[in-house]
Amino acid sequence: MIDKTDIAFGPASRNRLAQAADRGPDGALAALESFYYGLNNADLDALRRDWSPSPLAQLNNPIGGILRGGEAIMDLYEKVFAGTANVQVTLSDVVAYTGPDHAVFAGRETGTYTTPDGTITPLSIRTSRYFRYEDGHWRQFHHHGSIDDAGELAAYQKAIRG
Repeated sequence: MIDKTDIAFGPASRNRLAQAADRGPDGALAALESFYYGLNNADLDALRRDWSPSPLAQLNNPIGGILRGGEAIMDLYEKVFAGTANVQVTLSDVVAYTGPDHAVFAGRETGTYTTPDGTITPLSIRTSRYFRYEDGHWRQFHHHGSIDDAGELAAYQKAIRG
């Protein structure tokens, strides 16, 4: 099924990993919301439980480049959370592509990152996230994010990477 949704998961998202055991689309949404809970609250445990540990799980984003494997992905999030910039994003403008064992959510993340000197900079990232239902729960297997403006991309990379 393909649906334009009114999803908006951001800083107020909840950890709904227990509901991610539901095999239907509501379970996939619970896993998606739980990801944004983990990201916006710097909760590495929630992200570890949300992402697949598979060596073929893949993250393609402006900070990490192309990373494969659950551990490499968790290492990146750990570095981001330990860094000096605070990132807060909300996923919206989402089209959901769902089937019995898969779900893709494609939309836009908007938000900000705040540097230690208090500078708040807006973020706008095109994003897609792929989830699979395996072993009794939904897990994220793929993420792709892109920042359109080269100057904004360079500033964000510098703020996060140092």
